[in-house]
Amino acid sequence: MNLRFTYFFLLLAVLWLSACMMGPDYQQPVLDINTPKTFENTSDRKAATYKKLNNWWRVFDDPEIDRLVINVLQNNPDIRFAAARVLEVQSVFSQTRANQYPTLNLNFKTGRQKIGGINPLTGSADAKIYDSYALSLPASFELDLWGRLARATESARAQLLSAEENRRTVIQTLIAESVDLYLSIESLERRIQVNKKSIDAYKKNLKLVKGRYRRGLSSVLDIRQASRSLAQAESLLPTLTTTLGTSRQSLAILQGQYPASNRLQEQPADYFKLPPPVPSGLPSELLNRRPDIITAEAGLHSASAQIGVAKASRFPRISLTATFGYASDELCNLLDPKSELWNIAADASQSLFDAGKLAAGQRAAEARYQQALSSYAKTVLQAFFEVESALLTRKEKIKQRKLLIKYLDEAIATLDVAKDRYKRGLVDYLTILDAQQVRYNAEQQLVDVEYELLSNYVSLCRALGGGWDLNIDGHVKSPSAALRSP
Repeated sequence: MNLRFTYFFLLLAVLWLSACMMGPDYQQPVLDINTPKTFENTSDRKAATYKKLNNWWRVFDDPEIDRLVINVLQNNPDIRFAAARVLEVQSVFSQTRANQYPTLNLNFKTGRQKIGGINPLTGSADAKIYDSYALSLPASFELDLWGRLARATESARAQLLSAEENRRTVIQTLIAESVDLYLSIESLERRIQVNKKSIDAYKKNLKLVKGRYRRGLSSVLDIRQASRSLAQAESLLPTLTTTLGTSRQSLAILQGQYPASNRLQEQPADYFKLPPPVPSGLPSELLNRRPDIITAEAGLHSASAQIGVAKASRFPRISLTATFGYASDELCNLLDPKSELWNIAADASQSLFDAGKLAAGQRAAEARYQQALSSYAKTVLQAFFEVESALLTRKEKIKQRKLLIKYLDEAIATLDVAKDRYKRGLVDYLTILDAQQVRYNAEQQLVDVEYELLSNYVSLCRALGGGWDLNIDGHVKSPSAALRSP
């Protein structure tokens, strides 16, 4: 009975010592950043519930974008690489966690030995052959008295979370990049259409000027100016076509396809639709939504746990080993109880002098934690910047678009008046040329700003960490069913 109590108290002591984990227990850091209650440039103060990687791109109501995103998720090499990286880190985590458990092996050994000698009675050489068989189950277990193994597992678990969130970051980035590139292609196609329309207009003007020249109503200078404007407009087309082709090739690469240019597609005049306002939510919520911030914090958690690993390494390590098995000189008697063997041993080791190696290791771990903390703070500040910058850009680009629409209307009206006065001989051709250039430049600017607005919407969704659901009347709802990423 006393022996049982002794074993019981020893077990309690081991469990108590195992709970004494070295190093700091991780807590989410409180950054010295004066975070406002709402984003400074937001126009929507209402609350929203966000979801990671929600299918926010469906707000464009374009089946081609839906197909594009699915192709990227299924075929993009970077996403596959990130997924394989998660599997690697997951395996490393399993390896690290396994160190906390006992190891048990099965050993079987057989041998034959010949021992020679001289028989003292006969004086002749005599030799004997001995057989040996052994079957054993050796086991070993390290008592994690100071939490070294537990902290290592904690660090590996944080690294696994970091890899998983990094994969989500890659997915978000590639989705945003592919959608933005698709919108850029549409904008380039629209710019090519505007350019071709200006070329047609300059050709008509040249024909008109030549007719007036034959009738003696205009000079050869007017013909030269009309020809120059036509040549200038035509010279822009190859550059736009090249940019469109390379953009299409880049989009094909994102989908894991051969970089084909494809053919030019016509864009309707009303192709642009202003996306609805994005509910920006609270700045404090951003820390729990953006995968890159979660990745940085997971790295910080891992660095914190490594401090415990380094600190516990400075304390004694105690390992228990045990072997149970059988040994016999005859295979048929191997499992006989008389052949049983066992041993139990405990091994303790403690460094007495290492020239400050272990202490330096702990200081290095603490320095790495400070580096991770600085990196985390930078990531958070960059996230706030991206959201505020996107919100500000959206607000100002909407204003700019309204002004450009007014500018374009005035340019078209000015061109109509100039044409009418030119036909009546009240103004020279240079007036028409100037009005025409202003008119088509204004339309090109409008196309550019409309693309910037669409691109800004993509950037804002990415900066906010994904999509959202709204249960408030009067707001467009993003689809609530999140697309399952591979």
